Amino acid sequence: MHFYYVGDHTWATMLGQSVRLQPVTIQSLSELERARLQEVALYHLEERDLDFKISIPREIHKRRKSLRRKFDSFSKEKKERESAQKAFGIPLSQVIANDRAYKRQQDALKESRRDCLDLEASVLRFRAEKRQFFNGSKPLGGAAALTGGGGGVPPPGSPSANSVAPAPVCENQNKPMSPTFLDNSNRGQRRGGLSVDSISDLVESQSRLLEALQLSHPAELELKKSQGGGSSEGRTQTKLSLNPIYRQVPRVLERCCSHIENHGLQTVGIFRVGSSKKRVRQLREDFDVGVDVQLDEEHSVHDVAALLKEFLRDMPDPLLPRELYPAFLHANMLRGADQLQYLQHLLYLLPPCNCDTLLRLLTLLQTVQSFAQDTIGTQDEEIPGNKMTAATWP
Repeated sequence: MHFYYVGDHTWATMLGQSVRLQPVTIQSLSELERARLQEVALYHLEERDLDFKISIPREIHKRRKSLRRKFDSFSKEKKERESAQKAFGIPLSQVIANDRAYKRQQDALKESRRDCLDLEASVLRFRAEKRQFFNGSKPLGGAAALTGGGGGVPPPGSPSANSVAPAPVCENQNKPMSPTFLDNSNRGQRRGGLSVDSISDLVESQSRLLEALQLSHPAELELKKSQGGGSSEGRTQTKLSLNPIYRQVPRVLERCCSHIENHGLQTVGIFRVGSSKKRVRQLREDFDVGVDVQLDEEHSVHDVAALLKEFLRDMPDPLLPRELYPAFLHANMLRGADQLQYLQHLLYLLPPCNCDTLLRLLTLLQTVQSFAQDTIGTQDEEIPGNKMTAATWP
């Protein structure tokens, strides 16, 4: 079946059928869809014939070190301390990997506890059925069997005098007398995971975007070939997952943002007022060793804001990659819809963890700014704003 582009994000087949793309969040795309979207965005940016080179940034898994840091790393204690870091001072992609490992560990622990509870319930149910089985089929003995339980001899001619009382029938006698253990075959279904091997395994609504991105414009396809469609990099991309990617936001950053939104939107000077260095250092150490820190109303908003700034400041690579720094500066020379489209294409080029983290951070800053001004409550009381406008960010 052949598709051709008819404009307005619509593709049509030779048989007259059309596929129209609906807006979706970039966080709902799979690895393969995001990779293909990056290639399309790069094509449109290179069409602008800019004075600088634009490339797709790659996630950096190894920490870059200066000469001084390399010299210091010869210390055994420093090496051990650095290897234990799970959140601060390491690449963003490594933070996400550490969070995933922590989540897998917690899920395995919950699964183990669930299995133990299921096993315990199964054994108790087996014991109850076994007790019911033996109690229901136990024959009457002694005088009760001879007298029918009435204490005397039955009169001649009565049915019970010439026949044996039928044994009670137990409903469980055909059931297997063994505990039923947990069936592991449905474990993946319980988690709600999506596992597919090809586009055809996806439902129609999920596969249309990927089909359209793979078809795209003929010129874009030629660009992909010229960039090495048959190279090892191209072959690697064919192995990318079709499973949805969940938001790749570091746990420490998500906890800090949620705490500020829940407890600090009306706190004056959220990111400017000083904090307790001792409390911030303790929070940092807890996150860095993998403790499941729960930030609540007892934690100071200024401490949490300082922790958030430390996390961003200590990242070895900036949230907006160095490869795209000139490109983002160029956005200041554009205006209106052209600027928005240009920035959209640049954001498509970001690695998923950078893109998702940037979105979460900008969402927080926009929410904080919306509470900057003083307001009047429902009972004419004055509600102070946080005074944190875009012009006051540190």
